[in-house]
Formats: sequence, structure tokens, C-alpha cells
Amino acid sequence: MSRMDKKISFVIPCYYSQDTVSGVVKDIFKEFPETDYDVEVVLVNDGSKDNTFNVLKSLADEDSRVVAINLSRNFGQDGATMCGLTAATGDYMVVLDDDGQNPPCEAHKLLEEIEKGYDIVFAKYHEKKDSAFKKFGHNLNGYVATKMIGKPKNIELNSYFVINSFVRDQMIKYKGAYPYIWGLMLRATDNMANVYVEHKAREVGESTYTLSKLVNLWFEGVISFSIKPLRLTSVLGFLATLLGFILVVVIVINTLIHGDVEGWTSLIATILIIGGVQMLMLGMLGEYVGRNFINNNNSPQYIVRDKYTLAQEEEE
Repeated sequence: MSRMDKKISFVIPCYYSQDTVSGVVKDIFKEFPETDYDVEVVLVNDGSKDNTFNVLKSLADEDSRVVAINLSRNFGQDGATMCGLTAATGDYMVVLDDDGQNPPCEAHKLLEEIEKGYDIVFAKYHEKKDSAFKKFGHNLNGYVATKMIGKPKNIELNSYFVINSFVRDQMIKYKGAYPYIWGLMLRATDNMANVYVEHKAREVGESTYTLSKLVNLWFEGVISFSIKPLRLTSVLGFLATLLGFILVVVIVINTLIHGDVEGWTSLIATILIIGGVQMLMLGMLGEYVGRNFINNNNSPQYIVRDKYTLAQEEEE
């Protein structure tokens, strides 16, 4: 990619990445030399308890273009990303992972595509070199985003993407305690595209992607950015009522024809089904009420404990 006059901010949420993030940052500066690009790298330590933040500080000591931010605890990848986007000052924000699986050299393709006038460009992989479980989680969340929050079917969402400052400014207006990056982007614009890039296999360490994180991500997308689950519970309630009415009719007809008929098993099964549907509805409603309560209490998306740059150190 030829020289670009616009400033590029690379935002990297970091979680237990003491062994990988240095290589990612060095690759960024190799691909985007200071002589040709105006670049900054915003690194956000999302509550890692290892040596990650010290590594981020050392990277900031080596280059004034690096900003190292330390959160007070683990707020999740989306919270850390929101922190990084808030701190970023570029015209374009490139968000990528800290594990080296998103090669910085591929950012040229993303930037070339967004220069065509798009607001967002997501990476799309010929072959995604992740575990089967992580692929399943990614596909599930993509399906949920399509059905629940209006993701275009022809767009594949990924954690490697570039946005312009307009989208970033719209995203950081959201002050709720449960940020969902994909939902915030999708409600800001539909002017987006995909571009194929390479995806590298993890070379160091193991993925921190777990079932609980998958469930939490699903809830962020479904509960925080869509009322469709409430509509679904209404449909389930209607179907349960209809089923109950049909069973009553069947029992009455059967009784008229055959007299008293024992039906304890079917009765218990019916009670369990209807009770389960009711509990599901109450649980879903409780999620909405609980999240609204937490948001009204002004719970933060993230809390910054430390922000470190070479310029700051020199001033002190």
C-alpha cells in the first residue's frame, strides 16, 4: 500500500499476552514505517495478572507512538476495545487481536478497501485457523447477529477490522455497562464490506476463549441490542396457551367417549412444559430488567488504572 496521509490507530485489547503482543507491535511498525505513515498503537491490558502490562510499558518506552493502558480488572474484550477506541486519535482505527493470528501486513488490504468510501471493513478468512469450538462460537454469534440485530447476510463479522472516525465517534457515545462492539457498529452504519486476508495459526500459548465467554457474548448481542427475545417469549407463551387449550379439548372429547381416563403422565408432562416456558420467560425478562438496573446505576464499561506513554514519562 502506498503512503497514506491519514492517521492510523491500531487498537489491541490484551489479555495474558506477555509472550505475543511484542511481536504484533513490531510487525505493525515494520509494515507501517514512520517515514510513510502516521501511526499510533493503543494497547489495553484487560486485567491480566501476569507480566502483560510491564511488557506494554516497555513497548511504550521503546517508541513514543505506543500508548499503554491498564484497566483495573477484567472487563472483557469489548470493554477493552471500547477503551482503546476512546483513547485512539486516528482517522482510521484498525482493531486486531494480541495473539499474532491477525497479521498486521494484512491491514493494508483493509485500509485499501475502506479508502473506497466504506465506514467499516471486516476481515474475512479463506481458512480460519482456530479450534473447532472457537469456530462454532464465531459462527453462532454471526448467526445471532444476523437474526437479532440486523447484520447483512453477505457480511462476515470478525475481530480484525478497520473503522473510520465517524463510526468510532458514534460507538463511544454509548455509555451502557454492556458494550457489544458488533452491535454498536451495526447500528451506526450499514456501509460496510469484507476483504479476504490470511489468518495465522496460534504459535504461542492457548486461546482464552471459553464457553462462559461465548455465552456472555451471546447475551451482550441478544439482550443489550435487541428486543426480539421478548417477542419470542410472547410467541412461546401463545403457543403454550394454544397447546393447553388443545389438550383440554382432547381430554373432554376422550372423557365423553371413553369415560374417565387416567392421564397422570401426560398431565405432569404438560405442567413441566408450561412451567418451563414460564420460567424461560421470567428469566429473559429478568435479564432485561437486571441490565437496565445496572445501567441506571452508571456501572462503567471499563476503569482505567494507569495510562502510560513515553512522552508522559519524559514530562515526569
